[in-house]
Amino acid sequence: MQTCTPLKKQLFIIVFMMAGLTSFGQKPHVLNLTNFDNKKIHFGFTLGLNVQDYRLAHWAPIGRNPDFEEKVWNNAAGGEVLATDTVRSDMATINPGLTVGVVTNLRLGEYFDLRVLPGLSFGERRLIFTKNQEYLPVYDIYGGTTDLKYVSVKSTYIDFPVLVKYKSSRLNNQRPYIISGFAYRIDISKTGEEDLLQPKRGSFFFEAGVGLDSYLRFFRFSTELKVSLGLKNLVGDKPVEQREYYSDAIGQMYSNIFTLSFHFE
Repeated sequence: MQTCTPLKKQLFIIVFMMAGLTSFGQKPHVLNLTNFDNKKIHFGFTLGLNVQDYRLAHWAPIGRNPDFEEKVWNNAAGGEVLATDTVRSDMATINPGLTVGVVTNLRLGEYFDLRVLPGLSFGERRLIFTKNQEYLPVYDIYGGTTDLKYVSVKSTYIDFPVLVKYKSSRLNNQRPYIISGFAYRIDISKTGEEDLLQPKRGSFFFEAGVGLDSYLRFFRFSTELKVSLGLKNLVGDKPVEQREYYSDAIGQMYSNIFTLSFHFE
């Protein structure tokens, strides 16, 4: 009787493992929704999280703003701003918001789609202020208190993005893509003439992002990360009966929105 040496046993094990891996690698994947991308038009809905930000440019010093007027406010703690002072604002915290919308997809070709995604976006921006690099309190006589840590700008946008989607070749049930285009947004949040900051309501945005289509058994699920860059200066009116130097300090204000979306189509 011939017995196997330890070396032969190891060779047999390696051969069997390689044969198993080869057969596994040759096992065909079950493709879902094979005709989905051939539809001329299809619909869906989207849910997402957003973070809203501003790109800001300031008058330095604030007296360079031709609309700035020095005023002495009735405040025992001081806090007046002179023309020689430099007042700056910055985002205090990151506050995630919610985005919901409808997906309309028009097939342009094997690799290109036209997508229209009207919807609503809810969010908030919180701005802190400094004067000559030192913390500047926020005084808002209509904000429930006269000493706040930040100025809150809440937004409810009606979104109307029109985007072109470029898809790679499908790999089993996955298909990466990039997307770009333009969107118009109008802020329908209620604002008043007494608000410390009163950004203009409407603006066009340039948008670009990346995503991944996953073809499931009954629908296509997509994860997408997108940045939206505002193209219009949103500096608006001064507040009435309130301190004006918060708005006077800002020379340019452009909106940025970062959105993580989940599409169901």
